[in-house]
Amino acid sequence: MILAAGTSSRMGRPKQLLLLDGRILLQHVVDLAVRAELDEILVILGHRAPEIRERLELPSHGRIVLNEDFASGQASSLRAGLAAADPEATAAVVLMGDQPGLPPHAIRRVLDAYRRTGGPVVRAYYGDVPGHPVVLGRAIWDEAVREGRDEGARAAFGSHPEWIVIERFEEALPAEVDTPEEFEALKAARSKSGGEDEGA
Repeated sequence: MILAAGTSSRMGRPKQLLLLDGRILLQHVVDLAVRAELDEILVILGHRAPEIRERLELPSHGRIVLNEDFASGQASSLRAGLAAADPEATAAVVLMGDQPGLPPHAIRRVLDAYRRTGGPVVRAYYGDVPGHPVVLGRAIWDEAVREGRDEGARAAFGSHPEWIVIERFEEALPAEVDTPEEFEALKAARSKSGGEDEGA
């Protein structure tokens, strides 16, 4: 599931719709999920959802999930996504809609680690810094999104460090695009690297 319901307040306009290499920012993350061959792809939208939905191309196994409570924070999007997931799903991969620079192999690696260890949580670390993707086994979904937790699964992670399996990456932590300056830096970095796409 791709969390992309926020208001983009620091950007000043919907960052999901920013154009990067001819595609909107959110499309890059959706395309990464498609390449990972997941069973289903849920995109959690909220602020300006109709406009974003119109610009987004989803695969046949992709669905939009509308988070009506998006203004309350990221936890509500995680809650909405898990509630909408296939009842047969045994785990969920959580991605952020503003990280188009995610390493192309990241999703497969955290999933492989989950299958190998049984989790119940597998979290990508970039060096010593935690990041995404995060795999949540179904057994801990209720605890991860318990009502009253504005910060989402992070509180559950803090209460249950024994749950977490770390999958460590050599790459730097993928940048989140929150401000115009961060977006310009991302574009400059991609231009410097020859405009390499996540499918490279």
